[in-house]
Amino acid sequence: MPKLVIHQEKINDPKALTEICPFEAMEEKDGKVSINAACKMCRLCVKKGPAGAVEYVEDEKKETIDKSQWQGITVYVDHVDGEIHPVTYELIGKARELASKIKHPVYALFMGSQIEKKAEELLHYGVDKVFVYDYPQLDRFKIEPYTAVFEDFIKKQQPTAILTGATTVGRQLAPRVAARMRTGLTADCTILEMDENTDLSQIRPAFGGNIMAHILTPNNRPQMATVRYKVMNAPDRMETTHGKIIPCAIDEEKLKSNVDVLDIVMKEQEQFIESADVLVVAGRGVKKEEDLSMIQELADLLGGQIACTRPLAEAGWVDAKCQVGLSGRTVRPKLIITCGVSGAIQFIAGMNNSDCIVSINTDEKAAIFKTAHYCLVGDLYDIIPKLIEKIKAAKGA
Repeated sequence: MPKLVIHQEKINDPKALTEICPFEAMEEKDGKVSINAACKMCRLCVKKGPAGAVEYVEDEKKETIDKSQWQGITVYVDHVDGEIHPVTYELIGKARELASKIKHPVYALFMGSQIEKKAEELLHYGVDKVFVYDYPQLDRFKIEPYTAVFEDFIKKQQPTAILTGATTVGRQLAPRVAARMRTGLTADCTILEMDENTDLSQIRPAFGGNIMAHILTPNNRPQMATVRYKVMNAPDRMETTHGKIIPCAIDEEKLKSNVDVLDIVMKEQEQFIESADVLVVAGRGVKKEEDLSMIQELADLLGGQIACTRPLAEAGWVDAKCQVGLSGRTVRPKLIITCGVSGAIQFIAGMNNSDCIVSINTDEKAAIFKTAHYCLVGDLYDIIPKLIEKIKAAKGA
């Protein structure tokens, strides 16, 4: 970034210099002038101050890299005990799309213990090479050995881009790897595009979803991004396999961890809203917590789950795990019914890829109606009981 350099020896009247700044960004202490964070780089101090007292220094030119030395788009295979997380397949689909534009191969990085057989499943999704690090030390996620494996892979294969699922593991692993490789990382991307010069355009909502930030890391490789589950489209599984599995070796000294797992206690399987085919979403239009029973009944009749918007989660009426939106979960059900939801952009960004969106709102100009496929203008307290009645009648018939 450009900066202002102060040459104290050329300042005769520090107070007079500080008064030039209209933003009060210059401070005088013990006869010395400094610049604080209020500086807007207007350069009035350079123009109107004593000659040579303040110098404007342009950006230093960053050393460019040879992009041709970095080939391939890699997907990190997120898994537990070899059971691959569905976000991995979604990222493979996106990686194939990006790679086709620059004629690069698609790689998968799979690390764990006794996973070679599981790795074969990835070949049904169009991966060119699956790089497998199969060691007992990698049986469970531990940040130090997993980072060491990632670093080893990057240094040997030099992929131009790496996509990681924004899961519990991915959100820990990706930032550490990016820091280790001194490269950029964009979290929770919603759009990924590839330029012909192999620069990855990483687009994500910012400032609460009010703007879309377009991020590039043109002078660093690899380019890294995390993507939430249900944001991208997974490719269809092919009957035949494509590509090959590459067993990889690493110095086992690098797989040592400062954390010892003493025991693993399995908890009861949870139903997450991301995997639901049907969601009924309660919004601010629901007046009382007791009224959620009506929403739940509709969800049960449709074989779905209840979800909510941020105000209801913050009020404690519904578990935060059931919140849809940028600050909650990204969902893509076959059917989503919103009840009393206004349609703030933060909510829309978390559900606008649903197959069928039905919205109920008393305001015919509600923002949610711009996204919905079917718009029901009316009071949810009138419409939902009638829907429940009709569904019960149809099931009874």
